[in-house]
Amino acid sequence: MTIAPIFLDGFATLPLAPEAREAMLETWALPGNAGSPNASGERAARIIADARADVAALIGAAPTEIIFTSGATEANNLAILGIAHFALAENSSRRRIVVSSVEHKAVLEPANILTDRGFDVTVVPVDRYGRVDLIRLKSLVDERTLFVSVMMVNNETGVVQPVSEAASIAHAAGALFHTDAAQAAGKIAIDVLELDVDYLSLSAHKCYGPMGVGALYCAAGVPTPGPLIYGGGQQNAVRPGTEPVALTAGFGAAAKVAMSALGEDASRGRSLIGMLLDRLAQQQILFERITGDRPVLPASAAIRLQDMSGDDLCAMVARNVSLSTGSACTAGQVKVSHVLERMGLSDTDARSVIRIYCHRYLTESDIETAAAHIIAAISRSRVVTGEVRQ
Repeated sequence: MTIAPIFLDGFATLPLAPEAREAMLETWALPGNAGSPNASGERAARIIADARADVAALIGAAPTEIIFTSGATEANNLAILGIAHFALAENSSRRRIVVSSVEHKAVLEPANILTDRGFDVTVVPVDRYGRVDLIRLKSLVDERTLFVSVMMVNNETGVVQPVSEAASIAHAAGALFHTDAAQAAGKIAIDVLELDVDYLSLSAHKCYGPMGVGALYCAAGVPTPGPLIYGGGQQNAVRPGTEPVALTAGFGAAAKVAMSALGEDASRGRSLIGMLLDRLAQQQILFERITGDRPVLPASAAIRLQDMSGDDLCAMVARNVSLSTGSACTAGQVKVSHVLERMGLSDTDARSVIRIYCHRYLTESDIETAAAHIIAAISRSRVVTGEVRQ
């Protein structure tokens, strides 16, 4: 029997919640298209409506403000490109898009595409610990700004960004505000009304749901994004296409569990990541948290190892522990992470960073075992490189 590695790569994805798995299996057992005028179609539509309500509740939204997508990448594209389409159609004079320098590529790339359509894309820097510089943001947002996007939690460092403050800056200038909350939803409390965000992107598999489904929150009263695709008119024609009923059911079930387990997950996660880092320190493994004293996602850590390549460590422990370096979406590239570059890390230091997230199903025994494998791998590397230990 093959034993799966201990999974510490929770930034990339999270295990599927049993409740989500069960919801999908029950849905797959009986076919139904939510657009069909029959009992099976009504059942499918009801499942989608229930899931929409559960996802909305997770972020304090109304169900009518949730648009299901294929994931956060599509949600980000729909928000950015869709609002640009709206602005062009309305002949708006606002032509500036402002994004943080550490956004996911799913925000940076669609924003950059807009430069070919007459928009000015402005990038806001971060401090050495990866948090957005609000003073610079305020200086860059003015009456020409259409849209500001600042992620809620960074996918490589776990740093929690000052979203509420950033939204306030955007709104003071009459601009719309979007946040990519893929890494935050189900891990920290989110209330879209308190944050005062206009658009918010979600991903099911980042909160113990299935891959292949996500959502875009669009606040009531803000401009509706223009569609990126055209078809049968589902979801008010903003995102047409036959809804994936089972995936949506899984998303809803995962959101419902996440909401009820939010406090327990956070407390347990802090304990587990603290235990792991303590074990490394006790064995004189030299590392530092690159986020300094900035607030980070519970259960997470981005650490720079001394004299050890992150990729080498990941490879050495791969059979026993799943770790990663940087964003999974850029894995395999020779170039180091743009996030770490924007934080001012040298090429050598950036290549020594690993990211860790302890998910809700890990045990203390898992952490002890994972720490032992990591310590052994680093110790072997020290011997091979001839490091002298006192």
